[in-house]
Amino acid sequence: MSTVRRPLGGARRREAVPFTFVAEADAFRSNVAPPPRQRPSASQVLGRVMIGLTLVGGLVGSLLFGIPALESPADPGHSQTSEASQGR
Repeated sequence: MSTVRRPLGGARRREAVPFTFVAEADAFRSNVAPPPRQRPSASQVLGRVMIGLTLVGGLVGSLLFGIPALESPADPGHSQTSEASQGR
């Protein structure tokens, strides 16, 4: 009968890894820098500005047309009745 002896404090040893690249992945640092980002052209910037203005204009327009429709009528005593109910 064999017993497994652990170091004091319950610390485990690092087990052997079958692939070398997995064991060395922690210490790997790349020396390859990504290519520099390309600056957007003037037409791309203008297109993005136009899309932004269109979206903002749509939101403002929906508020301008929607807020009056959500307001309650000024005269609460006046109610809508149909023509059929007036003849009774």
